Amino acid sequence: MSRPGPPPHIRALGKVITTVSARAPFAWPLLRGPVRRFWDRRADEWSQDVSRSDPAWLAPLAAALLEVSPPERALDIGTGHGDAALLVAREFPSARVRGVDISEKMVRKASERVGLDPEGRIAFRVGDAADLPWEDDSFDLVTQLNMPVFFSEIVRVLRPGGHVAIAASHGPATPYFTPDSVLRRGFRRRGLEPVRSDEAGAGAFFVARLPA
Repeated sequence: MSRPGPPPHIRALGKVITTVSARAPFAWPLLRGPVRRFWDRRADEWSQDVSRSDPAWLAPLAAALLEVSPPERALDIGTGHGDAALLVAREFPSARVRGVDISEKMVRKASERVGLDPEGRIAFRVGDAADLPWEDDSFDLVTQLNMPVFFSEIVRVLRPGGHVAIAASHGPATPYFTPDSVLRRGFRRRGLEPVRSDEAGAGAFFVARLPA
């Protein structure tokens, strides 16, 4: 049985941040500092969050990955402790996977999970989803699990022919949930073609592709 979603006040706050990222990204600088501090404070306890040990937590993203072509380079935005990035690395063992998070403490925790990786196939760094620290056309897959969507930055770093996969573990009850209609409209405006949107477990996912 899946666990209930986060409490109403957390969902309400997440909805505000999600609305800003999708519809008023110019206002994001006002929220960046408080959001960073919030996740820095939660970095230690995040590793003890029992819901993240539930397979249902990753189920929507796992379903979304079935709809994409095997990438050479993949980026997971808002990676936290790296759960989604490590899933991508397992599903696509030939891909080089990068994870980015606004919280330095979260990135430190994620990096500790990689261990010895002499080839640097999986790596994490601090960065803002609204201003990603990579050049244009850097990745053929961009993933997000339970994250607000900054459309322009996702499309900027996505290579032609690449896919974007957006997943929410609790569907509409996820604090950072962007409705399917907003995702379709936002990506279509930037030239992406929706591939599939559906439910998986207690969550939901959306996949789109940038034509080659």
